[in-house]
Amino acid sequence: MTTDFQSAREALGARLRALRTEAGMQGKQLAAALGWQTSKVSRLQNGKQTPTREDLAGWAHGVGRPDAVAELHGLLAGLGAQGRHRSWRRQLAGGHRGRQEIAVRQTEHTKEIRGLEVSRVPGLFQTPEYARVLFDANAEFRGIPPTTDAAVAARMRRQEALYDPEKTFRFLMCEAALYHRACPVDVMAEQLDRLYNLVGRRRIELGILPFGAQLRRTAPHAFWVYDRTLVIVETISEELWLTGHEDVGLYERAWEWLAESAEYGAQARRLIGRARASLDLT
Repeated sequence: MTTDFQSAREALGARLRALRTEAGMQGKQLAAALGWQTSKVSRLQNGKQTPTREDLAGWAHGVGRPDAVAELHGLLAGLGAQGRHRSWRRQLAGGHRGRQEIAVRQTEHTKEIRGLEVSRVPGLFQTPEYARVLFDANAEFRGIPPTTDAAVAARMRRQEALYDPEKTFRFLMCEAALYHRACPVDVMAEQLDRLYNLVGRRRIELGILPFGAQLRRTAPHAFWVYDRTLVIVETISEELWLTGHEDVGLYERAWEWLAESAEYGAQARRLIGRARASLDLT
């Protein structure tokens, strides 16, 4: 069983458990209501068994949340989206929450994450309000259910990994990402303050690629590298999940070449501070 498949199934199980808990029901109570064995409830919410669409509909109605059926079916669709190309249409069918839960699990299974962001702040470093604006805008763009509160909560839970002493995070950002503003100015100011304070943190390496820097290779698009075994590339229509040795090696080289031109430490703070000072907060 592939790691990403299991991560997606665990994310679905975690959502099922949350729905049951929010309803104030014990596992045996839900099992009795649905005519299931208690062991089935346990296997589903622990990511040990793949549910059917009927199982998910039954669970949602059993806990008094029929409105959650579409979201659960979207998470299930994510299980079937394995492979190199994963369309956003399928992954976000029930809103953003499901994909964010998968990201939480993927991060839990990873020791080192490297990433490049060209025009926005990496999700692991986003403030709640910055993330909220992005989720709202993307939901409108794609015409999907606006599960923004749940998606933001999941993204914030994912950020708990930043305090795990067993994990390392190494990110590059183009300086343009400090100026591209898809949010109100006060939200951007708060976001830049957070970035400024993250520079120099233990196990977090944040490099800024300045305007005018000479690059051995230009930054083509955002990508994330997980433990030298997986690269995730986001496009407008789909994600690419690349696991081949040559593909991963190519993206590692791209990251390394870009890292050579990045500014770190005090110089990175200077660039962030300059962007912060450019904001008109009057």
